Amino acid sequence: MSLSQSLQQKLLQKLSPQQIQLMKLLQVPTANLEERIKEELEENPALEMDEEGHEDEFGDDLKDEFDNSSDDDMDPDGSADDYDSVDISDYVMDDDGEIADYKLKDDNYPEMDDQKVMPIKVESSFHDMLRDQLGMLEMDERRFKIAEQIVGSLDDDGYLRRELSSIADDLAFRQGLTVDEKEIESIIQQIQQFDPPGICARNLQECLLIQLKRKLAEGKSVELAIQILSKYFDEFTKKHYEKIRRSLNLSDEQIRDVISQIIKLNPKPGGNIGEINKAESYIVPDFFVINNNGKLELTLNAKNAPDLRISEGYRDMLKDYDKGSKKDKRQKEAVLFIKQKIDAAKWFIDMIKQRQDTLISTMSAIMKHQREFFLTGDETTMKPMILKDVAEITGLDISTVSRVANSKFVQTEFGTYRLKFFFSESLSTESGEEVSTREVKKILNDIIDAEDKRKPLSDEVLTDMLQEKGYNIARRTVAKYREQLNIPVARLRKEL
Repeated sequence: MSLSQSLQQKLLQKLSPQQIQLMKLLQVPTANLEERIKEELEENPALEMDEEGHEDEFGDDLKDEFDNSSDDDMDPDGSADDYDSVDISDYVMDDDGEIADYKLKDDNYPEMDDQKVMPIKVESSFHDMLRDQLGMLEMDERRFKIAEQIVGSLDDDGYLRRELSSIADDLAFRQGLTVDEKEIESIIQQIQQFDPPGICARNLQECLLIQLKRKLAEGKSVELAIQILSKYFDEFTKKHYEKIRRSLNLSDEQIRDVISQIIKLNPKPGGNIGEINKAESYIVPDFFVINNNGKLELTLNAKNAPDLRISEGYRDMLKDYDKGSKKDKRQKEAVLFIKQKIDAAKWFIDMIKQRQDTLISTMSAIMKHQREFFLTGDETTMKPMILKDVAEITGLDISTVSRVANSKFVQTEFGTYRLKFFFSESLSTESGEEVSTREVKKILNDIIDAEDKRKPLSDEVLTDMLQEKGYNIARRTVAKYREQLNIPVARLRKEL
């Protein structure tokens, strides 16, 4: 095969560093933006907070200070007004063949942020708490190693879902201990006495029984609950209460007491220990919408609009270098370093302002589209809206709107909502009107809340009721919406 040369034309779309940085900043929630700004301030000495509150001269038109096309002479006093006329061509256009070190790397690319080591929070975990309780048992080193292996095999919910034979194999290969399943079972019985109750159970039935056995002193209803979960567990989970009542010859009052005892138990004893950081559970809203006598007012959280500016010291240094006559390699590297840092500061300030504009334009479009909801707080007034609708109004890309909607919150007088909450598909009514699926879900939820729990409504009945209200909806769609609302089927909603 012979070698050949050919010319080809291709259309390629390549994201600029500014676009990449903007996309990453859009995804940062308000709660973490302050930390991101602090990191940039620490890395870039040319960027600083404008504590005095005056406007930065780079505010409206962040022009390239290093534009070599300017032929104006700089005043000898080096004032800030003549900063744009600084000519550094003598530093960057040398023909000595040497390349400055700072010219070989560029910190402006946000991909470099991915190489940082992120701090990890330190707290006492669920397994650490169990290991502390292990130290309170009187056992030799062999049994202690077995107990450690069992505790390490528990999942985050506190269940032991591994087979005893697998635990025995792990002990043989890793610890060099030959252990039979009976010895493992005896240690499991000890661990099941740990707090919280229900730890180290193999399944839900065993977990609930462990908790009930610790409450035997509370009366007859606990004994009945143990009997029911031991013999009629499947019937209980399927809410076949009438069958259980007839089998044990119980009264309605007794079966209600038993159900009351069981629903108080914790099905995931290890699920809420050492995993929740309360400081992270707070929501910091990105927007505030206020109803001022029927006029909606939108404001951006002040943390999204920090006062940043380019350091005056760095601007003065560049002017001083321009005045000097010596153009050696050290000065060349210094000027390129200053230019790089000022460029990075300009980019960051520009990206923060673009972030503010994008957030405001996106939220303004959502607020106008869902005006009735922001005025009344009634979900049934919400209109169908998809990402494409907002993208067409704002002129932004759908992916940009999606980034804003997925990670931002708005505070209203009716509560705080994720922006994604306001997006929904449409559904036709008998009159041909397009309504939001969220409106249908709200009405469906209200109907189920108002139903007689002794005779819950089936999906067929719910479909008929919605159709009577004018919504063209199929039974399978009602079942889908019910599942999205985390509402079980009628049989499982039944109460005595």
